[in-house]
Amino acid sequence: MKIKKILINTTDGKYPIWIGKNLSFKLGSLLKKNDIFSKKVLLIIDNRVPKITVQKIKKKLKNKIYSIYLNPSEKSKSQKTVDKIINILLKNNFNRSDCLISIGGGIIGDLSAYAASIFKRGLLYINIPTTLLAQVDSSIGGKTGINSKYGKNLIGSFYQPKMVISDISFLKSLPKREILCGYAEIFKHALISDRNFFNFLNRNVSKILNLKSNYIENSIYKSCIIKKNIVEKDFKERGLRKILNFGHTFAHAYEASMGYSSKLNHGEAVMLGISSAAKFSLDSKILNIKDYDLISRHIKMVNKKFVLRNFFRKNNIKKIIKFMSTDKKNSNDKINLILIPKIGKVNYNYKFNLKRIEKFFSNYFNII
Repeated sequence: MKIKKILINTTDGKYPIWIGKNLSFKLGSLLKKNDIFSKKVLLIIDNRVPKITVQKIKKKLKNKIYSIYLNPSEKSKSQKTVDKIINILLKNNFNRSDCLISIGGGIIGDLSAYAASIFKRGLLYINIPTTLLAQVDSSIGGKTGINSKYGKNLIGSFYQPKMVISDISFLKSLPKREILCGYAEIFKHALISDRNFFNFLNRNVSKILNLKSNYIENSIYKSCIIKKNIVEKDFKERGLRKILNFGHTFAHAYEASMGYSSKLNHGEAVMLGISSAAKFSLDSKILNIKDYDLISRHIKMVNKKFVLRNFFRKNNIKKIIKFMSTDKKNSNDKINLILIPKIGKVNYNYKFNLKRIEKFFSNYFNII
């Protein structure tokens, strides 16, 4: 596969995304190529990344290197963890021309970028996403965030990296569950923007999940292009960018309701959220039954276990709705939902009261 470059160009700045094999081992030359120079570097590393890989990356850097390893759990996305990072930067007298580099999945990227955004009002930041989920979603668009007891990503900022390096070689070391997790966002991108891409996924889902060359690369590239086109038009999520949250109002509530347990990771929650949003669209006479069946069948092809009743019961409804009501996209006392009228298009202007949401869940659990 040839190295591919995507340039993200927003009102808040521009940066390249490099996609290819073994790119992380070319970090030093990529920094130079992109005119990024700093005396000090703090590496924030996902503790699942093999130590030998980290050592190879460090050898390519001529900077003074500091590093910290973090557990990639939702509980790590906290102010406590951010404080640890900030203290390292302060203790070692980092300045705004120095650099923070995250090496890990979306959780590590989100909290690293947030720390970079608030340290002295902005530290150079580079993202090396090591999971499929991060490569196709969280590494693109400049969103940063941490969690609180009130919900997911309620504290954060918009902050652009100087560069994203998507090294697909990392994917081979991921467990199957992590590949499924990332695929959820690829699937979402197709549903919200490109029916032809959905058809491609429908024909080749097995090859993509098994990381067959060309199929996985093309899926990552196409997914990034879809998100790029949306982010460039609406960087601060005033309107259009909200469609990227398709399924996520449900998904974030599912994660929070389970206390961000490892029993349900983000991608699995997104798949459940997409299924719920599609069903809500059907029940609201927004989505036709033919497209709903196509979406449902595809989710079953990915994993038959992605069914709400495998994770929740009727007595969980109140807790789920409570977390949905605190979603950052809401206004007044209504819940904002992104719904799908047909594959390849979604709308974000739907608002429903809590009783309507409760009725949806009650009907679902009453018929199973």
